[in-house]
Order: sequence, then C-alpha cells, then structure tokens
Amino acid sequence: FMNCLLLFLCFLFEQSSCAPFQSRPGQEWPHSQTGPPAAGRNGGSRGFQRVKRGWVWNQFFVLEEYMGSDPQYVGKLHTDLDKGDSAVKYTLSGDGAGTIFTIDQITGDIHALRSLDREVKPYYTLRAQAVDIETNRPLEPESEFVIKVQDINDNEPKFLEGPYTASVPEMSPVGTYVMKVTATDADDPTYGNSARVVYSILHGQPYFSVDPKTGVIRTALPNMDREMKELYQVLIQAKDMGGQLGGLAGTTTINITLSDVNDNPPRFSKSIFHLRVPESSAVGSAVGRIKAHDLDIGKNAEVEYNIVPGDGGAMFDITTNEHNQEGIIMLKKPLDYETKKAYTFKVEASNAHLDPRFHNFGPFKDTATVKINVLDVDEPPVFSKPSYAMDVYEDTPQGTIIGAVTAQDLDAGNSPVRYSIDWKSDLDSFFDIDPVRGTISTNELLDRESIAQHNISVVATKVNNPVLTSKVAVTVHVLDINEFPPELAMPYETYVCESAKVGQVIQVISARDQDLPQAGQKFSFKSPQEGVKTKNFTIRDFGNNTAGVMTLRVGFKRRSQEIYHLPVVIEDGGLQTLSSTGTLTIRVCGCDTDGSLLTCSAEAIFLPVGLSTGALIAILVCIVILLVIVVLYVGVRRQKKKETLMTSKEDIRDNVIHYDDEGGGEEDTHAFDMGTLRNPKVIKENMFRRDVKPELGLCPRRPVASQNSADISNFISLRLQEHEGDTSAPPYDSLATYAYEGEGSVAESLSSIESVKGETEEDYDYLNEWGPRFKTLAGIFGERSESQSDVTSSITTENKH
Repeated sequence: FMNCLLLFLCFLFEQSSCAPFQSRPGQEWPHSQTGPPAAGRNGGSRGFQRVKRGWVWNQFFVLEEYMGSDPQYVGKLHTDLDKGDSAVKYTLSGDGAGTIFTIDQITGDIHALRSLDREVKPYYTLRAQAVDIETNRPLEPESEFVIKVQDINDNEPKFLEGPYTASVPEMSPVGTYVMKVTATDADDPTYGNSARVVYSILHGQPYFSVDPKTGVIRTALPNMDREMKELYQVLIQAKDMGGQLGGLAGTTTINITLSDVNDNPPRFSKSIFHLRVPESSAVGSAVGRIKAHDLDIGKNAEVEYNIVPGDGGAMFDITTNEHNQEGIIMLKKPLDYETKKAYTFKVEASNAHLDPRFHNFGPFKDTATVKINVLDVDEPPVFSKPSYAMDVYEDTPQGTIIGAVTAQDLDAGNSPVRYSIDWKSDLDSFFDIDPVRGTISTNELLDRESIAQHNISVVATKVNNPVLTSKVAVTVHVLDINEFPPELAMPYETYVCESAKVGQVIQVISARDQDLPQAGQKFSFKSPQEGVKTKNFTIRDFGNNTAGVMTLRVGFKRRSQEIYHLPVVIEDGGLQTLSSTGTLTIRVCGCDTDGSLLTCSAEAIFLPVGLSTGALIAILVCIVILLVIVVLYVGVRRQKKKETLMTSKEDIRDNVIHYDDEGGGEEDTHAFDMGTLRNPKVIKENMFRRDVKPELGLCPRRPVASQNSADISNFISLRLQEHEGDTSAPPYDSLATYAYEGEGSVAESLSSIESVKGETEEDYDYLNEWGPRFKTLAGIFGERSESQSDVTSSITTENKH
C-alpha cells in the first residue's frame, strides 16, 4: 500500500511544475540589494532591476507518520549558478529548520529528521537561499516555500457525544425518527477518503436502521410493544475510507427506550369480588377495595371506577386511589342487617386518558361484579324518633306526665330496653322518667319566666348488654299562663301645650306583658271610669295595642295648675283577663305657634306678660355691656393711682428700677437721685464691709469728698480708681451698698447694715449647715474676722473680670 502511495505521489510530482526540482529558464527573480547577480552589479545602480530567475519550485510534500530508519527525503534545491564546483552553499530557515528539516549545504537536498503528524501541524513554512560559499554573499534572493504534511488514514472516526440515549413511542410505524448521531474523523477531508465516514448498525436489528451517510436512526419494525420489551441497546459503527476494506472504524452505543402510549385497557383480575361489611359501619367509611390492572404506565394507567346503576348504587359509592389506582368502595347510607343482608352491583373500570389511534383495539374498559354480605352486629336500641318535643304549662303539679319516648332493640334477640335521663342535661332534676315505659313527668314546679325551654337527653340501654346505649334529645317547652298583668311599656313624659285644642292627641302609649307570647298579645286601654265624662283628658284605644291621650278642653294655664295626673287601665287578652292601672303625669308647658315645646319651668310663669324672647335677650346684652364698662373704669383708676405713687418726687425711699438699656452717664439723672452723691455727711468712718471677707492689714480709706465738693464727675472718677485698685473687692458686675437713709429722716437709718458695729466677732459656721446652696457664702464668712475695716455707703460700678 505504501509503495502504491509513493508511486501515486511521484506521478503527481511529475505532472507539476517543480518536477525534478530544477530551474526553469525564462523566469526571473526580482533584483535584490542583498543578493544581486554579478551582471547586475556591473551594470550600475539604476534602481530595481529584473534579473533572470535562477531557480524555482512549488510546495514540497512529506508523508506523515513516516516510520523508516533513515531521514525522510523531502526534495532538492538547485540553482543555475551552481556549476557543480561546490562554490554555492544552500541555507534553510523558518518553521522547523534545523530541528525537523535539514538541508545539505552543497547538494541542496532537504530531509525530515523525524516523523510528523498532520493532525498536529499540517504544513511548515520555510525560506531558502543560495550564497557564495567563500564570501557568504547571497547569489539569489531568499525564497519562501511550504512543506505540506501528506495525510494518511491514521485516525478512526469518533463519536464525541456517545453513548447516547433516545426515546420513541411504542407502536410507532416503520421509519419513525429516533435520533441522529455524528462521528468526526481527524484526517484531512480534502485528501482522499480518509475522512469519508459511513454509518452502519452492528447490533440492534431488525428493530432499528441507520442512514449510512447522515447517521439518522429510525424504527425498522412496526408495532413494537413497550409491554413486551421496553429498552433496546443499539451499536452503531462509523467507518472511514467510504466503508471500504482497510478503513478505520469507531463505534458507539445508543440506549433507546420505548415510551408508553395508552394501548392497553384496564382489566380486573377476577370477575366477581366478595366483600363482608358489618352493619355497624359508619357512613362514609371504606368497606372494601378492588383493582383493575392496566399494563400501561403513568397517566395512561389511570383508572376511573363507576358503579353501574342497579342494586347497590344508592347504598355505596366508589372512588379511585391516586397512588395505586385501587377502587375504594364507600358506604353512603347506614346498613341494617335486619332489613337487608346482602347487596350485589357491578363496577366498571375505564381509562381516564384515551388515545384515538387505538380505538380499533376495542373498548378500553372492563366490568366486574361486587357482592357485599352484611354482617349482623349487636347494636344499641333505636328510638322511634330522632328527637322529641313536649309541651307543659308552667306551675303544673309535680308528677304530671308530659310525654313518653320509645326505643326498641332491632337485633334478633330483641332485648328489653331501660330508660334514664342524662344527669348532665338536667342538673336541677326538673323531670323524671319511668325506666320501663319511658314516660317523662315533672319533678318540680316549672316557671316559664325563669326557664322557658328545657333541653334534656334520654338514654336507652339494652338489658342483656348494658354497654350498648343510645341517646335522644328531648325538648320541653314551658307554656305560659296569664299570671302577670300588663303595664305601661315605659315611663312616659307627657306634656300639654297651653294652647292645646279639644280632641288633640298629646301622647301615644303602649303596654307590655311578661307573659308569652309577646308577638300575639292583645291589650286594651281605657279610663278608670268608663262612660263618666272627665273635664281635662281621656284615653282613646286605637285597637292596635296602642292608645292616645286626648284633650277635652282648651285653655290650660300653668298659673292655675302645672301638673295633671291621668290614670290608665290596661287589660290583656288572656284566658283569665288581668289588668293594671298606670298613671300618666301630664305637665302644662309653653309652646310655639306650631306646637313646638318652649319651656315647662315654673319660673316662666312669673315673667312679665308681653315680653318676647328678643326683648329679653336685648336686656341681658345691655346689662353685660354696663358691667364691662364699670370693670374697665375701675381698672383705669387703679392704674393711675399706682403710677402716681411710683413717680412721686417727695418719696425719698430707695427705689430699685430694673432696665435693660445702658445708662447715659452722668447726664442720666432720671433713674437715680444723684443728689445723694453730694452729701458728704453720710460718709462714715471705720465701717466694716459685708460683701468681702475681712482681712488684716487693710488700711482705712480716706474720704475723698469734702463738704464743698460739687464736681460730681471728679468725685466718681476718684472712687472708680479706688475700687479698681482694691484687690479684695468681689468680681461682681455691679454692686451698690446703702448703709444710710436719706437726710432728714425722722426714723433715721433703718438699714440692717449698720447693725454690724457691735457684731464683729460673729460666728458664721452655721452657714455650713444650710446645705450646698450656702457653700460659697460659708467659705467667704467661715473664718473669724481678725480686723475691722471701714464700712461706708458706696456705689460699686462694674469690676473687671
């Protein structure tokens, strides 16, 4: 095979332009500065010149996967300048030069040093050049050529995504598409048949087929049944070289599953089902299970059960269990062995989801017969009624029979029954029952107004089996007797206008009665002496359980009589008529022209006649205005008197006036009497200061003002300098100390400051006991004063902080 391939390659080479890799005369190389011919250089430099091409070749080929012991011969380079005298040297550069490919520098033969793989690198690009062997100068321009790796069939087709899984519906016709598989071949698809793949089935026939060119898999056998065989394993082969002998092949496996379709009807495992059900089974309970099997799966196997109308349709029902598709027979009505001992009916099972393609297979349903035998069970007694209702009049004598209940044992034994009252339903023991006959009688006097209805429970017990009991509800209605007289429905507040007319209805009244029934009671109303004519009011019965109070005259006056009392006789319509007399209190009131109530007070009687409401309001408004004027006048008078007292210039007492604006200096004489500063007689010597802590070594200050000092500005400036130099003064913003009264005071000085003359040795320790608020003050005056200083009346101006 390899020899044939080599011969084929040689044939191709002979047909090409590069056969024996020799130069072709007549073709020229472009002129190059790196390797121009000798003739070109002698001709002078005239730019680029076209010279005769000395050698040319096409692309070379090399076989891949060469396994020979010697290097593989690729081709030969030769130039016309090579005269065979070994004056020309050939060089090779590019992809794989020196490592994969080598060239004989003298002969130009190219060899591949190792085996090549086309799937790794399909071609190599190299550059060749002929140079002078002595001077190493290029004889020809460098030329580029390609060595292609010639492909051989060394890769088999591969299924990159295998193994595969697929699904196709069962019962599909021949040729139904299943899936498509694809194999890839790494060989060169453009050269030969190495990459031409053909598909075939090695295992899986006759069920499936594959298209040899496309790889599409289809069904090959009709009516494949999933219930017979569900899973098929198909082995697919892909072979290159067009499937010819010697081609390489690859295989893959396809697992094909037949999906289910509804092609099978449900079938009962037997035609008759026998069930036994106790008669004591509760209504709604499950009494049996049957099942129809369907060979399909999923929703195709869902079964619906129905009872065919007939014997058991009214007593039983059937539902489907969604988990296991069983038919659950349910009890619709109570069973009674003594009434009927057996039931027979048919059940039909059918598919819920039908496939129209398979209707010709027959009906997709099945029918079975169900026979149910009722089992006898010892049951409790059964009352003749589900409940009982009895009536009794209130105050009925004790021991009166008001009714009876009846229960019977329906079992074959027909056991006697005993009766009793459930004590929980009759805690006060109002009733009693005969244990044998079941008659119920009163045990206490009944009062409808206390309890109008009694609900008791009667228990029936079998003698031969006391465990079996039954219970029934008994309602006892206490009927009313006419024992309460009627009375007015509510306390009415009735009034009559002074301007009322004759026959006017001033009040509608009704009545109530504690006796029953409330809805059907009948009341009548009248005056105490029917037929006797009264002067003021009368009662008119409207016949609908209401009555009206009517006036019999005009001219009601509050001055004459303010309140009237009208008795009303009320009768009920019971068998024993009862009556009562109620009294209505009627007040005479003043009304508007349209009859609207104005006032019913007695004080309104004494108001002057002729004054309207508007006039009274006007009088009240005038009185209020006068009161306001008087109050304002008194307030103004008091304010003027206060201002006169505060602005009097003859009042020489200390006036403390607080204001927030800054003083105007010595020209400001309004807020303070500056005359005091001119009085030198009030300056006293040897006065102790009470605003600072006394210290030793303080020299008494010499008075700076004289009797004749009249310049107030100089006096203030001297005092200001004195206080600024005094380090013992407190850092207050302003401190004024007055130790004298004004001149001419008969009482002389009343200030407590002068009292310190004889109290220089006072002890201030008691300030520590007055709490934290006097802590600072106690620190200032806590120690004994060891020296005395002059205390004079002064005005302390603002100190520096």
